[in-house]
Amino acid sequence: MSDGWHLYLLRCRDGSLYAGIATNVERRFRQHATGKGAKYTRSHPPECVLGSRAYPDRGSALRAECALKRQPKARKLAWLLAEADAAT
Repeated sequence: MSDGWHLYLLRCRDGSLYAGIATNVERRFRQHATGKGAKYTRSHPPECVLGSRAYPDRGSALRAECALKRQPKARKLAWLLAEADAAT
């Protein structure tokens, strides 16, 4: 996943969720996992990437990230399910 911008959702070891954007989700996950990512993931180490969604540009990915971060956990998980349904 290195073409364009992606909004991704991580599950952290404590069960919390973290949303972010990147052009390469796998590389960004490795950065989070080694403590070189966001401040939040330094204190809440990530367990896995739950999912991601592609966006045409950085601006639209940032707007989607902002909207997703304002949602409760259940809505974030529903966002993942909606993406999975769209892919099938």
